[in-house]
Amino acid sequence: MKYMVLLCDGMADYPFKELEGKTPMELARKPHMDKLAETAEVGLCKTVADGLKPGSDVANLSVMGYDPAVCYTGRSPLEAASMGITLSDTDVALRCNLVTLSDETDYVRKTMVDYCAGDISTPEAAELIQAVQAAFGNDTYAFHPGVSYRHCLIVQNGTIDLGDMTPPHDISGQVVGAYLSKAETAAPLIDMMRGSYQVLKDHPVNQKRIAQGKRPANSIWLWGEGRKPGLQNFEEKNGASAGVVSAVDLIKGIGKLAGMEVAQVPGATGYLDTDFTGKMQAAARMLREGRDLVYVHVEAPDECGHRGEAQNKVRAIELIDEKILGPMLHELEAYDDYRILIMPDHPTPLSTRTHAADPVPFLLYQKSAPKAGVSVFTEQTAAETGLFIQHGPSIMDRLLKG
Repeated sequence: MKYMVLLCDGMADYPFKELEGKTPMELARKPHMDKLAETAEVGLCKTVADGLKPGSDVANLSVMGYDPAVCYTGRSPLEAASMGITLSDTDVALRCNLVTLSDETDYVRKTMVDYCAGDISTPEAAELIQAVQAAFGNDTYAFHPGVSYRHCLIVQNGTIDLGDMTPPHDISGQVVGAYLSKAETAAPLIDMMRGSYQVLKDHPVNQKRIAQGKRPANSIWLWGEGRKPGLQNFEEKNGASAGVVSAVDLIKGIGKLAGMEVAQVPGATGYLDTDFTGKMQAAARMLREGRDLVYVHVEAPDECGHRGEAQNKVRAIELIDEKILGPMLHELEAYDDYRILIMPDHPTPLSTRTHAADPVPFLLYQKSAPKAGVSVFTEQTAAETGLFIQHGPSIMDRLLKG
């Protein structure tokens, strides 16, 4: 038996006017998903427990079978693990976005123009993070470059009692002043955010980007604080060896901490231009080389949701179906039996451009055990089956044990 999880980050949505009143899942051409849905178990799963924020960290931990209420210590420590950063028990990690803010003189009056600074390239970002480290790094604060706009700050002997450190993708188009933590403990971090604008606004990397008509990465934005996490080894927990394929450090970090093999796909970007075929090939290789399960995470629908890109979100779903699911089904036919779980981690509605905690649709198919399913795989058809998984982390047991 082989197992595959196809995690379409943020795929679920609400009906959207620009899409003829349909959701992206309803409008997308996804023949492979819909064909599987005809003979699969289909329903809804609550991946975000009451009282938890609907982040990709909490939701993906749930889908992987880990209860965030027990093991979650914050987002950034998971990303730090992927970046090869070893945290001490007293370290605090924070996500450090490179963002584009408007040019008002007073920082609190600036607007969050772009939480990802125009999808800044990794080499450009590394230069900017180096400049931030030179300006603010010391024995307490250390900035580490990551991928594109996603980076990390490690605070030695830090605190996670920082008030409300708001994710920048939650405040697109908003004036930032109301979203800066007022906690005294966060004051040094807010001061660095303010100061980073002066460091970055005229940096040569940004001057070149502006000349090219691109958005400058003119500020850092800190959030997602947490301490060193501990996850039970996936194989010891489940009796199945596993691998992870993802573009983003968050998912790769979870995989690394859980003892999974973590694929490195050079062309994986986390957006619509990601190397879908490369990710599929990495997953197929893991299974051929003896892994029992592969967790393929695709960030593109989530990014399109955050940006309000309706047609691109539809296209992202279509590309997942065409370039990952279709070829993987062909690969899986080489095995006597297989199970495949397809689902988002959480909705990222185009209308709100941020995560929601609503239950998400799932599809669970087994080659040797077809079931009466639904005609197409959508939020509505999943709800209409009446099948509801209340405890998100149990979805992994359902995949592995039936």
